[in-house]
Amino acid sequence: MPLSPLDIHNKEFTRGFRGYDEDEVNEFLDQIIKDYELIIREKKELFDRVNELEDKLTHFSNIETTLNKSILVAQETAEEVKRSASKEAKLIVKESEKNADRIINDALAKSRKVSYEIEELKKQSSVYRTRFKMLLEAQLEMLHTDDWDELADDAEDREQLSYESR
Repeated sequence: MPLSPLDIHNKEFTRGFRGYDEDEVNEFLDQIIKDYELIIREKKELFDRVNELEDKLTHFSNIETTLNKSILVAQETAEEVKRSASKEAKLIVKESEKNADRIINDALAKSRKVSYEIEELKKQSSVYRTRFKMLLEAQLEMLHTDDWDELADDAEDREQLSYESR
């Protein structure tokens, strides 16, 4: 067990013949007591400082652990957000491609329909033109027949008869 300053102070030495000078021994013991008390005080201060630093170290270790966990969570969250955004982007691209294909197919269908309608209109126009031409030719042929001369002669005869009967 270590000596305390009080143990040193209360230490009694047996006296022998021609022993040490008592005042010198007491003075030396007083100096040892002072030095020993100083060392004990410094030891206590250092011990308290070590405890304080250990508490701080524990505190900062806890903070470090918490920060490391937070960083891991943040990284995992960032990766999840990245994966989610990538999936969403792929879905948007896929949907856009489907819409583009649908729009193109609709446009092609409308284009085919319009082309078909144009061809039908051309055919109808050709048929109408042919019929109209035939009608005009028939009318011209009727104008060139002798029937008109007979009608004109009949009309003159009627006019004359009606003029004479008056």
